[in-house]
Amino acid sequence: MPKKPSKSPAGKGPRTLARKPARVAAKRPKGAVASASKSAPDLSQERIVRALETIAAHLAAQGKPADERESFKQADAYVWHPDGRLAAVPRVSRVELFLLKGVDRMRDILMENTERFTNGLPANNALLWGARGMGKSSLVKAAHASINANRKAADKLKLIEIHREDIESLPALMEQLRASSFRFIVFCDDLSFDGNDASYKSLKAVLEGGIEGRPENVILYATSNRRHLLAREMIENERSTAINPGEAVEEKVSLSDRFGLWLGFHRCSQDEYLAMVRGYCSHFGIKVDDEALEREALEWSTTRGSRSGRVAWQFVQELAGRLGVKLTGT
Repeated sequence: MPKKPSKSPAGKGPRTLARKPARVAAKRPKGAVASASKSAPDLSQERIVRALETIAAHLAAQGKPADERESFKQADAYVWHPDGRLAAVPRVSRVELFLLKGVDRMRDILMENTERFTNGLPANNALLWGARGMGKSSLVKAAHASINANRKAADKLKLIEIHREDIESLPALMEQLRASSFRFIVFCDDLSFDGNDASYKSLKAVLEGGIEGRPENVILYATSNRRHLLAREMIENERSTAINPGEAVEEKVSLSDRFGLWLGFHRCSQDEYLAMVRGYCSHFGIKVDDEALEREALEWSTTRGSRSGRVAWQFVQELAGRLGVKLTGT
């Protein structure tokens, strides 16, 4: 006969059967809670690490200008790179101020403005515009060298060149220079804007109109073949296509208005051109009969189709090379 199932206390069997799944069910949440509690510190640690990295980067950026200020003692001229680096220029390519002929009035005005600025007096940003090859950039570099000729190292004026394509990084450069004890000329050669180029707005804000404004220890000199820094067809297109032509043109032309000092350079006369050639020959010791020098110089300018300081210098280089004379001191 089959054995009868033994009796158990009332409710014991069902309680036993219900307890086992309860234990299994209880284990699952414990594991889930444990994994959640384990991942929570990981997320907090990640946030802390990210926050510390951000703070470290910020402190490094703040410490960079101090290093740059120390490096200004290395040289009198630098080239700005948009990654925040200032590359020292041990020897600037320039000509002596007295060798620049036919630009006497512009030379005197720029020298006076630069000297006032160097002495801590009010001075204007300067735009040197006009005919190509007439010594616009040469005048800026020569004026800088002339100002520094008799100054102590701690009082010397610094020249920083920023390339046209890097003009959008100009505010970052100004931020670096603002805290320095030195005074700076920020120089942009051959500045102009074409088409839909909107980088001129960065320059406008730096010159005037921004909240911070231009630092007191910085002045900006720019050279351009265009009086308003914009192509004529660009201005005409704005006038013809805009709903309000006057406002469209005014916005772009107002950039050049923010340069307080305009210096116009025009084509030189034949006498001025010959004076440039004779001045170079005298300075570098190139001995040539004056009649032959004049004839060859005029022939050289005729083949180039223009007379300018650049053409005169190119002729002197040709003449010196032919005669075996080294152009020392350039």
